[in-house]
Amino acid sequence: MRNLFYLIILALFTACGTGGYSFTGVDQGDAKTVSIDFFPNNADLVKPQLSQIFTEKLRDIFVQQTRLELLSRDGDLQFSGSIVKYTIEPINAQASDIGAVAQNRLSIDVNVIFINTLEPEKDFEERFNRFIDFDSDADINAIEEELHDQVCQELSENILNRAIGDW
Repeated sequence: MRNLFYLIILALFTACGTGGYSFTGVDQGDAKTVSIDFFPNNADLVKPQLSQIFTEKLRDIFVQQTRLELLSRDGDLQFSGSIVKYTIEPINAQASDIGAVAQNRLSIDVNVIFINTLEPEKDFEERFNRFIDFDSDADINAIEEELHDQVCQELSENILNRAIGDW
């Protein structure tokens, strides 16, 4: 009886590993490769490291959460685009001080062009936005890299889910 249980569990794990599906809910179909171009920063406010951080986060998520091979160009799935907006704006006023701000919002918008060479009906061009709020008394120079990492990670997850997520 115990051996039957183990065989059923093994069969379930084997079945989950076929057909392009993974435990993250990603269906990459017949795609075997992905290429992700460098995303230049075309925002009015340019942060020098942001393009590199975002591009690497996007590449990393595809390598870590899919079985796709990352190519420098001409993948079955192709991503290109640019960072189009970067802002830090006040969002919450403090009740005790007139004109004082309690929180700021760092916001990043990325325009993404996705080409699926195997299933062209899944191609898209779309703008993705993510933001993070932080205390206005925080030293932005001390936390900016951490904020960039978090927002770029969330953007990358959204792009992965939009392109090949089974949601």
